[in-house]
Amino acid sequence: MKVSLGADHRGFELKESIRKYLTELGHEVTDFGTDSTESVDYPDFGLKVAESVAKGESDFGVTVCWTGNGMNIAANKVRGVRSALCLNEEMARLTRAHNDANVLALAAMFVPEELARKILDAWLSTEFEGGRHARRLEKIKDRET
Repeated sequence: MKVSLGADHRGFELKESIRKYLTELGHEVTDFGTDSTESVDYPDFGLKVAESVAKGESDFGVTVCWTGNGMNIAANKVRGVRSALCLNEEMARLTRAHNDANVLALAAMFVPEELARKILDAWLSTEFEGGRHARRLEKIKDRET
């Protein structure tokens, strides 16, 4: 699986841990940065991840910032992206099963490394259920065009 990854300075350390974990699981990771804890602007990285997913260069994207909200907002501005902020495993499962989320936003402030791994495992292993959820997603897609 191809996964795009991006973080701002406040999410850098968790991003590095996630990158290592995804690589250990055998996923192909494209890291859009940032590469340090030096202050940067989150949209620069969140948009790169989202655009990679929207273009089909990656199967999924993962973004990390302090609260997760900034990255989530930025990623959702890209047509075809359904970014979801998840703080636990159940949120992760439901955003994949019901919303077919293709970008996962994580909050470094609230999600420690071990929980991030559990969230990733749940998110990456959950399939979209389709059915009534597909009908609802079509309504959102219609709005995007």
